Amino acid sequence: MKKTKQQLVLNKGTEKFIFRYESGCEDKLLDALIEQAKDRRTDFDWFDAAVLSFKLTQSLIGQADELLSRNTDAQIHAN
Repeated sequence: MKKTKQQLVLNKGTEKFIFRYESGCEDKLLDALIEQAKDRRTDFDWFDAAVLSFKLTQSLIGQADELLSRNTDAQIHAN
C-alpha cells in the first residue's frame, strides 16, 4: 500500500500550526500533538491537540468508509 502525505492544519489567532505526516504514521502524529501541547513556548494547548486528534479520527473514519464502499462495489460487480 502506497503511503500518501497528509496534513492537519490549525489556525489559532495569528498562528498557524501545520502537522504533516504519512498515512500509516498517525501514531507518530498523535505523539507530536502531545509534545506540542506540553511545550509552553507556543500557544498550542491540550484543547488544540484534542481538536486535531478529533479531525484525524474523522479523516480515518472517512477513509475506512471509502475502502469499505470500494470493496463492496467490487464484490457486487464480481458476482
